[in-house]
Amino acid sequence: MPGETSLIAAGVLASAGNLSLPVVFVVAISAAIIGDNLGYLFGRRVGHRVLLAPGRWERQRRQFVAEGEHFFARHGGKTVFFGRWLPVLRFTAALLAGVNEMPWRRFFVFNALGAIGWVTTVGTAAYVLGSSASNLFEAIGFAGLLAVTLTIIGHIVWRRSQRNRRPAGSAAPANESGD
Repeated sequence: MPGETSLIAAGVLASAGNLSLPVVFVVAISAAIIGDNLGYLFGRRVGHRVLLAPGRWERQRRQFVAEGEHFFARHGGKTVFFGRWLPVLRFTAALLAGVNEMPWRRFFVFNALGAIGWVTTVGTAAYVLGSSASNLFEAIGFAGLLAVTLTIIGHIVWRRSQRNRRPAGSAAPANESGD
């Protein structure tokens, strides 16, 4: 069941007096942590093996894993924590952390902190805003997704421009040494 939709609905129901907000928080935090740990485990056990398996696009898949492992070594904690507030990253960050072999203890800490922060902010906002909360979160979610997409595209363009800046003759000394 979609976590954000459930959390917003539960926050709205709590604001109407139909549910207890502290109970909503405990259930939502627990579900978020358990769900992401299952996603992490799946990514670690299955996703990594599938991406490294021989076959079609093997080179590209291996490069994707290598770059992902480097990224998660540097930014994994931030990705898992802040990914909670972004629509697609919310459910893919745990899977990617597993695929890219982020250490489980590190993942668990950032995942738990992210779950607590996300449930607290989104649940409280849904409680305070009542029935108008879902429209607000839909707009914020789209803006967040757009920002992440533009950031990724910008990063790809920047990396390609850096790759193209390498001098054309950088490999020349090795070829000229024998002549």
